[in-house]
Amino acid sequence: MLIDINTWIGHWPFRRLSRATAGGLLKRMDRKGIDMAVVADVSAALYRNSHAANEELAAQVRRHRDRLLPVATLNPGYPGWREDLRRCAEELGMGGLRLYPQYHEYRLTDPEALELIDAASERGFFVQVPQRVEDRRTRHPWDRARDLSGDEFLQAIEARPKVRWMFLNALGLPVKSFPEARYVADISRMASVLQRSVQAFLDRGGHDTLAFGTGMVFKVPDPALLKLELLDRGKRVRDRVAFRNAANLMGLKGVGR
Repeated sequence: MLIDINTWIGHWPFRRLSRATAGGLLKRMDRKGIDMAVVADVSAALYRNSHAANEELAAQVRRHRDRLLPVATLNPGYPGWREDLRRCAEELGMGGLRLYPQYHEYRLTDPEALELIDAASERGFFVQVPQRVEDRRTRHPWDRARDLSGDEFLQAIEARPKVRWMFLNALGLPVKSFPEARYVADISRMASVLQRSVQAFLDRGGHDTLAFGTGMVFKVPDPALLKLELLDRGKRVRDRVAFRNAANLMGLKGVGR
């Protein structure tokens, strides 16, 4: 089984995303044998009101909730986020939150950000944070969003160790300094050969701290699948990375046990 914790649909102003719809994502998943995916609408990163993208996402995945798990995007600087969070939980049936500090211009440890994170966690949400959306070396000149530093992730997990964190598109995290907490990072930027950063992360953080992620539709899924195939660990560890760690962190009943 495979659970992809790092997928996106929606519109991106700086490049054309091919078949960036729920249907297009499902076709990619079917071709590559991916059973379930956590998905956000990347349009929310640049909408003034992020909740409009949450509504678009919910409408697209409505018939596919057995495979596509939608997560909300909210901006703690937007005055209406509390009501939008309530709607995401109670009306749209979302169970997670994806944050973009680099586009909404805040830090994860700012008071307003922690207030949003706390409110989402009280509703049972897990919290996803991408270190970056696109590689800065290939971005449009108008896309000036910073890559989040490893220290920002460390400070966030120190401030809220009980939050169920998912770190996306991440590399170089100071996991040895992380306090005891519930978190996973996805493998989309790591390597299981040459630099062997997947193995290093497992050695430092433990076998429950990595999860499968592709970065679709910004990326093709094949590199992540190959990393998992070439991972020189036993089946039990590969299964943890492939689906068990994600399922356990998200509380998916009957999956990952």
